[in-house]
Amino acid sequence: MESAYKKKNEIARSPTLQTVLMVEKFIDENSGEYTKTQIFQNLPKKVMWQTFQVIMEYLENINKIAYDRKGYVVYIWNPKFAAKYKNRDDLTWKGK
Repeated sequence: MESAYKKKNEIARSPTLQTVLMVEKFIDENSGEYTKTQIFQNLPKKVMWQTFQVIMEYLENINKIAYDRKGYVVYIWNPKFAAKYKNRDDLTWKGK
């Protein structure tokens, strides 16, 4: 059984949609210019480190960001490319 402290701490790190979108937009506009720590330090609004970590992991897991060899964060999501392949009959998508 989890402790009440751990549950409270996990809830405290849960980002709002607004915060996720702010971080994503910053990365999109500055793709390849900053490392993870530099992004955290230059965000338009301050975010707790733990919350920022959750957001970065989420964006990486949904294939919106990647890290280059030097540790710079690159925005890799391409909605036009995704839409093009989503409509192909020879591909199967879970969302269809």
